[in-house]
Amino acid sequence: MNSIRPRPRAFYEACRAKRIDSSRYAANKQLREKHISSSNPSLSPFRHTIVGFGVAVAVGSIYHVWHESTKLHAESPPAPVDIKIEKTKRNTGLTKEENRDSISSQHLQVKRSWESPGVYTWGSNSGRVAAPDIEDNVVRLPRRLPFFDDVLLRDIKLDRTFGAAITEKGDLLQWGSGYSPDAKQPVPTLTGKDLVSVETSKDRIIALAKNGKVYSLPVSKEDQASGSKPSESSWIPFLSSTSNISYRLIQPSNEKVSSISSGLEHALLLTNTGRLFSVASSSDAFPDRGQMGIPGLSWTTRPPGAYDQPHEITTLRGFDVTAIATGDHHSLALDREGRVFAFGDNSSGQLGFEPSSESPCIDAPSLLPLQRLYAGTALSPKVTSIAAGGSNSFFTVDATRVAKPGEDPSAPGTGLGRVTADTWSCGLGIMGTLGTGRWTHVQGTPTKIKALSGLFEYDENTNRVVPIRLKRLSVGATHVSATMDNVTHVAAGTSSATDSENDTNWGADVLWWGGNEFWQLGMGKRNNVAVPGYIAPLDVEGEGGKGKARGGKKEREHRFQITPRHVVRLGEGGGGRKVSVEQRVECGRGVSAVYSGV
Repeated sequence: MNSIRPRPRAFYEACRAKRIDSSRYAANKQLREKHISSSNPSLSPFRHTIVGFGVAVAVGSIYHVWHESTKLHAESPPAPVDIKIEKTKRNTGLTKEENRDSISSQHLQVKRSWESPGVYTWGSNSGRVAAPDIEDNVVRLPRRLPFFDDVLLRDIKLDRTFGAAITEKGDLLQWGSGYSPDAKQPVPTLTGKDLVSVETSKDRIIALAKNGKVYSLPVSKEDQASGSKPSESSWIPFLSSTSNISYRLIQPSNEKVSSISSGLEHALLLTNTGRLFSVASSSDAFPDRGQMGIPGLSWTTRPPGAYDQPHEITTLRGFDVTAIATGDHHSLALDREGRVFAFGDNSSGQLGFEPSSESPCIDAPSLLPLQRLYAGTALSPKVTSIAAGGSNSFFTVDATRVAKPGEDPSAPGTGLGRVTADTWSCGLGIMGTLGTGRWTHVQGTPTKIKALSGLFEYDENTNRVVPIRLKRLSVGATHVSATMDNVTHVAAGTSSATDSENDTNWGADVLWWGGNEFWQLGMGKRNNVAVPGYIAPLDVEGEGGKGKARGGKKEREHRFQITPRHVVRLGEGGGGRKVSVEQRVECGRGVSAVYSGV
């Protein structure tokens, strides 16, 4: 984020010296006027003459003494201030790129993300997910997962006992003790389907293909081998074969699925026409807390057919849903007009309504009255994104300044049309997951996360002040990460305008908070955190250790910044293939990851 650069100290010293000289001149002027002032004009002419003569003599004597004193004791003018212009920092003998590396931690982080793409993981390792190559039960700080060195991914999801990732080519990789106790590194399982995203439930993996098909397969390698294997068509006409692993195809009739999201027992499927479907996503239990959005639906009342057949949420038909999110046992849907619908478990207030012991669940989509949060503020809110995980929900809002009743819209300085970006949360807060600084057990009414709300910055490209929004929220079981959509710069040295040795790259800020029982926040400490905060750069060893870099007598605290999407050549010195890549954050169940995504 840009800031106004302070003027050098010498500038203020020069101004101070100038003010001192002016005050001394004024004082001497008053003294001279006092000594040369005339006598009282009310005296008689005779007396006036004598007094005038005496005064003249006295004044002459005083002037002589004063004149001599000024000769002997006059203050010498202050020595001119030596104004030193701050010079650009430059280590001699370094190239332009080496100088950028030495003066900016952010530039170095961006550069390394391009030279050595990969996956960093930390948190719980009891299921050999964060670090399958070591025996430690926790990984306290971000650590590279060697298997993914120089590998780009489409998506990744992490549980305490298993991990799943989609490669650049669209194949599914699995690892962890939940997949196989013998797996020491990720293994390809479902291949050749051109998968684009992946979700996980309690015991199954839900994957979305580029053609809109949805695949559901068991997490366990043993279940994949022993389960029913479907027949697959071949590129050779009239020739088919049997799949190597067991999986099920979930497909709403005549609909192409564009987005998926899964909780522990259910999943939401959003089609390209804006219709929303829900399915049972676990083989272990049928969802029974209203999270399917179908009133009265249970294991005993389900229609004939497969247990994981899609059910259209007809209540939302015609609302043009654009985004979906799921927690463990609850669901959110956002439509094009910025309206949010919530359903499922509300025992912790995660739906945005005050919980009721008599009705802890809501089995039909209910409109969340977020307009009430801005009552009397002359702001018109519109929800721009939703996120959920565990027993929590999050909403980002663009609040636009509108005219108050009786206010003249044409009056100057009203700020009409100015947008403020806010972030709200609700649900379980005892571990700090709300991000509000409070350890609240149950939070039904959404509460504002002040650290992520009302932020602005100056954009040099547009020459105006703009709100800082959130680019992405990743919500795990108890912890959260927010990637800011602040102004970034990744074009240093690519043109004559950015070829200065001091023109550096910088990325987007990332903040973390919530439960930290497995060290999943990556801060090097185990305590839970109720306010969003930064972590050290991923490669702390290259940054001076623990996010600090030596700089003379002082130490500068460095923070991790994520690299935004950019078309670059990978590898050291940009000698590799050309690709559009970005870094992304994923919060799972007690595990966190940062990966290079395509």
